[in-house]
Amino acid sequence: MSTATDSAQQAADPAFGALVPVEVHFDDLDSFGMLHNARYGVLTERAWISYWQGHGIAFDADWGQMEDGFNVVKEVRITFDRPITRPGRYAVRLRVEHLGTTSLTYGFDVCDPQAGVSYARGSRTVVRLDPGTRRPAPWSDRARALAERLRELAA
Repeated sequence: MSTATDSAQQAADPAFGALVPVEVHFDDLDSFGMLHNARYGVLTERAWISYWQGHGIAFDADWGQMEDGFNVVKEVRITFDRPITRPGRYAVRLRVEHLGTTSLTYGFDVCDPQAGVSYARGSRTVVRLDPGTRRPAPWSDRARALAERLRELAA
């Protein structure tokens, strides 16, 4: 089981997963001056999409052409370690925890990699769907290779 100390060490370790920069804006903060809890999931999803787009996986409005980008969330788990209290540049560290035929579970840490601080950590499971039938569909060889590469970064 991962602890807050483990997450902080992982956030500081450039060899652990893929680090994707994200931006927290002033309007992401709640009335208490902290990043609203729902925004952590948004930051994580944006980091995931950015990572996959950077490796040629399409996420766009042409739903019929998205292939591996056409997936839905099955489960999200998140633990909040400490609040983000300022706008600015942060990062999400991504790693693949499980790759099934149609599902993929990735772990994440919302962090400040320079300070080795983890603000939140968790996992998210997605299921790839066929855009036409909207039924579970196997990941392509390209997506599998990308996921395996991401899993190797976390090993």
